[in-house]
Amino acid sequence: MGLFLKMPRKGVISPACITFSLAMLLELNLKTRSLNPCLEVIPGHSYRCMQLNLTRVPSGIPNTIQTLDLSFNPLKILSSSYFSSVFALRFLDLTRCHLWKIEDHAFVGLNNLSVLILTGNPLQILGPKAFHNLPSLQRLIAVETDLSSLDSLPIGHLTSLQELNLSHNHIASLKLPVYFSYLIFLQHLSFQLNKITSISVGDLDTLSSQNLTLVLSRNDIKYIELNAFAGVHLQQLFLRSCFENSIVMQASIRNMSGLHVNSLVLGEYRNIHRLESFSESLLDGLCNLHLQEITLIEIHSLHTLSNLSSCINNVSMVRMVHSCISEDSYFPANSNIYQLEYKDCNWEEVPAEKLSSLKKLKVLRITHNKHLRGFEVYFTDLLNLEVLDISVNRLTTYLSWVSLLEGAPNLKHLNLSFNSEIRLNIECSGPAKLEYLDLQHTRLLLPGTVPSFFCLNNLIYLDISYTGTEVIAEGSFCGLDNLRVLKMSGNLFANNQLVDNFRNLTKLHFLDISNCQLSHISLSSLASLQELRLLNISRNKLLGLHPETYVHIPVLTTLDFHNNQLAALMEESLKNLPASLKNLDLSENLFYCSCEHLSFLQWAKKSSALLQNVKNMVCHSPVHLKNVQLLDFDLASCKISITTVVISCSAILVLIIILILGYKYYFYLYYMVVLFIGDRVSDEKETVYDAFVIFSSKDQEWVKQELQEPLEEEVPYFRLCLFYRDFIPGVSIITNIIKEGFQTSRKVIAVVSNHFLESRWCNFELEVAQSWQLVESKASLILVVLEGVDKTVLHRRLGLFRYLRRNTFLMWKDRDINRHVFLRQLRSALLEGKTWTEEELSLVFKK
Repeated sequence: MGLFLKMPRKGVISPACITFSLAMLLELNLKTRSLNPCLEVIPGHSYRCMQLNLTRVPSGIPNTIQTLDLSFNPLKILSSSYFSSVFALRFLDLTRCHLWKIEDHAFVGLNNLSVLILTGNPLQILGPKAFHNLPSLQRLIAVETDLSSLDSLPIGHLTSLQELNLSHNHIASLKLPVYFSYLIFLQHLSFQLNKITSISVGDLDTLSSQNLTLVLSRNDIKYIELNAFAGVHLQQLFLRSCFENSIVMQASIRNMSGLHVNSLVLGEYRNIHRLESFSESLLDGLCNLHLQEITLIEIHSLHTLSNLSSCINNVSMVRMVHSCISEDSYFPANSNIYQLEYKDCNWEEVPAEKLSSLKKLKVLRITHNKHLRGFEVYFTDLLNLEVLDISVNRLTTYLSWVSLLEGAPNLKHLNLSFNSEIRLNIECSGPAKLEYLDLQHTRLLLPGTVPSFFCLNNLIYLDISYTGTEVIAEGSFCGLDNLRVLKMSGNLFANNQLVDNFRNLTKLHFLDISNCQLSHISLSSLASLQELRLLNISRNKLLGLHPETYVHIPVLTTLDFHNNQLAALMEESLKNLPASLKNLDLSENLFYCSCEHLSFLQWAKKSSALLQNVKNMVCHSPVHLKNVQLLDFDLASCKISITTVVISCSAILVLIIILILGYKYYFYLYYMVVLFIGDRVSDEKETVYDAFVIFSSKDQEWVKQELQEPLEEEVPYFRLCLFYRDFIPGVSIITNIIKEGFQTSRKVIAVVSNHFLESRWCNFELEVAQSWQLVESKASLILVVLEGVDKTVLHRRLGLFRYLRRNTFLMWKDRDINRHVFLRQLRSALLEGKTWTEEELSLVFKK
């Protein structure tokens, strides 16, 4: 539909026309929004239309999307070809859409759909071909859909199905229909919280997959027929909270004889406890099962592991989750258990002595025990123990390498992460076989000051991230000659500097020193890491990458430098980047985007394949470019013609020279201007003072006593211009000298002393006075030479004797008769040319 507006004459648009146009645009926008009211989560890929009161798929959604969430909309009925407009879907969520009917071919065209969620819909009618045309469906979630029979679920043709979740329904029989024999890829089948009360022989005969996990938890199973599971192969079987008492549980397990299952999960839920006791013979039926692993969850009536029956000795792996067992319990001897796990069992000490009877034990995990603090007693004669995981507890202990490795000499993996505090000292009893050591997020004492890992020569993996370690000694990692991976993020280095701390780690492949507050990396700190492939120095305070720092790492492939204080990479650094580098992360740095760093900006645009997280490479300064992506910087703005550069540089150079000369000869330039306008200014300026006194500030006391008091307080009265009294505050000193001194005074008195001869200001004022009397064509300069002034210096510094004959020259000596003669001569010189005012004459006569 096109919109044509008739333009008024002479190009003037009428107000009515503008109003009409805006109304049409608003209507068009509202229509567009009504066509597609959904949230576009990933552009062109994923839409969320949850709880929008929709009754159909919005027509504004593009047909290329792969994820669509229509949950909590009143769709009610899915008719044939309902989703034909979004044929590229891979994920479809129809949770709680009030669906009660799905017609045949409702999903036609969805050849790529792999996940379908129908949770919370009261399905009453399913067409026999309701799920046809779904050749790629792998997950079907039909939780809480009011299903009561598996026969009414037409899914036999879904041969790609891997997960079928039918939890929380009304299914009363585990009799699997024939179509289950076609579901050869089925891996997860859940009947949790249904109405299954019994399992009979033949119910599971149609299971074709031997890699299946079957969930029967929270069904009230009262009876399992003998051999109902005979010949059945399962990956996992979940039977949590399925039996109302121990008698039913014991009988059911006994009748499961012949079952082949890798992992059996028994027990209850934290808020659902049905078993009143856990007797010794409860699990005797396990002897008739082909079982590799058993997990017991939420069994609180178990006091000793021996209560698990002797059948448990035939199981290779035993897991106890939130099942309280007394620390005094002894464990069965000569057991076949090679992997044992205790999770959240409320122990306070590691029961090393009790566990030492399990001579075949290879893997031991004791985790997530919030009361576990002590590890004082060590294992004895556990020659097969290779993996020890005591993570996520609250251990506060001193760890003895000697005692630990003597009791478990073949230990290879040790995980003590996420504990409270562990103290490590230097001790050794020969080379240990330990290869992996994880201590992250556990406060460590002493590492960084002493070589605490000295005896772990075979260690290839060490994680001490966020352990409060401060690396002070250069030999902190001595002994780790075979280390391949070192993670120590979130720690500190002395003076926030990385020096030769890794000198002996010559086989290191992976080094993580991120978030260590590093402000400097010495040029030789990484020189010995010839085999390093990945270096993470992100989240520090580094200003740059010096090329000599990583030039010694010839095989480096990944360098993570994000979130530092880098402004730009210098041209030399760019040239010396390792040729082997494939991944470089410089994001979240303080980039300065200007033509000054043109080479770096050009390199960044050409290196998009090398750089990681380029979207987070944004300008930090200047302010007008803040948060602009680095790759969006306009390189064309830096292309300036050579002529413009030459002219600009020349103009700047001339201006600088002028400013320097003006600053240096400011007094003289200012005085020259005054000389040029001197006559005109002199005529306009009123004479106020009889004399302007030039003197050094160090002679100020002499001026006050010998000139100011006699001349201004005795008859005849003279008025002197003195800088400390008569200069105008806030006006530049040169202006005061010219305008308030010379231009308003008849005479100039120069008090020449040794201080005077050394003063720049005094020399300038004297030169001005000499020039001024030439302009005025009269002898107006009175030179007063104080006692002690060297005549030779006087002649050499100022050449004064050329002017002594033309000006009044007075010598002052510190004797009474000399003072009298001096003042009489000075008054005579000042009286010459003086014009008396009536006020001055009246004062003289009064005296």
